[in-house]
Amino acid sequence: MIEFAYPWAFVLLALPFIVYLVAPAYKEQRDSLQVPYFKRLVEVSGEQPRAGAVLLKRRTIQKVLLVIGWIALIVAIAKPEYVGEPIEQKKSAREIMVALDLSGSMSEQDFTDQTGNKVDRLVASKIVMKEFASQRQGDRLGLILFADAAYLQAPFTDDISTWQNLLDDTQLGYAGFATAFGDAIGLAIATFEQEKSKQRILILLTDGDDTGSKMTPIKAAEIAAKHDIKIYTIAVGDPSSKGVYKMDLPTLEKVAEITNGASFEAQNKAQLQLAYETINNLEKQQYETLSYRPRTSVHHWAFAVYFIANLLVVLIFLTAQLIKQKTVKNLPVNERNDVSNKVSKGEAHG
Repeated sequence: MIEFAYPWAFVLLALPFIVYLVAPAYKEQRDSLQVPYFKRLVEVSGEQPRAGAVLLKRRTIQKVLLVIGWIALIVAIAKPEYVGEPIEQKKSAREIMVALDLSGSMSEQDFTDQTGNKVDRLVASKIVMKEFASQRQGDRLGLILFADAAYLQAPFTDDISTWQNLLDDTQLGYAGFATAFGDAIGLAIATFEQEKSKQRILILLTDGDDTGSKMTPIKAAEIAAKHDIKIYTIAVGDPSSKGVYKMDLPTLEKVAEITNGASFEAQNKAQLQLAYETINNLEKQQYETLSYRPRTSVHHWAFAVYFIANLLVVLIFLTAQLIKQKTVKNLPVNERNDVSNKVSKGEAHG
């Protein structure tokens, strides 16, 4: 189907008719000689008097080509576009923000990797999070790092490999050594509000007690619930830890409960993977269907018709002039004068 980007341009089709009606016809002026005995001179010579100004005429084919050229030019200005069949694309309506604890306690080596070697909590968390991210094709992921304060490491993106690279770059001490996951929730709320997604999920991974937030985790969770953000909390490490490394499991559970999420405990890599798999099963992916029709401009074909039509007009005119000149040269002198008379009267086509 053909549609025009600027249909108002067709108003210009009437422009030549307006000019024809309003503007005077073009006349070609010719020199003349005034004599007192003009009538007698005409009778003696047998010549017919000619007008001092003549109207130039065109052949019918030239007129037709000019009309075609003008229409083609207006069509090109209107910019015709070929509109293809509707194409539907499914886009995930889910945005997942991951908040990762970088406090000093994440350096505890109480996890094991695939080879059986001991690794710290941060390394184990990054391994499982990268596997989780690789299964999030279509989702948009964000990353918040928090310790003394919360920082946005990666805004929402559907470029999973870039998100994984930014996760790899995180190191202990980036954001201090305390634990401020209340502020992390607050930053997540502010980031979600800049987006317009329908499915908002925050996965908060920590191994300690909130020790440095300006906003308490419970208060932050209440605000998150009002913005339709569901929070899943994962407590990493030994829940029986005491002192500066103690866990505040009741607060983590309360945060998840307020936002209709869930709370998990992970003392090893297997439990951490299970927590992410459970979250994946609980949160079924929603999709937004986007439909569009591809448009391809074809105005260049109209321009081609315009140039070809005008080129043919010029070629016809030049050809007619060339034939006329050759014909006149081959005529006797008196017949040449007759042809000249016809040209002057406008009977010959220009």
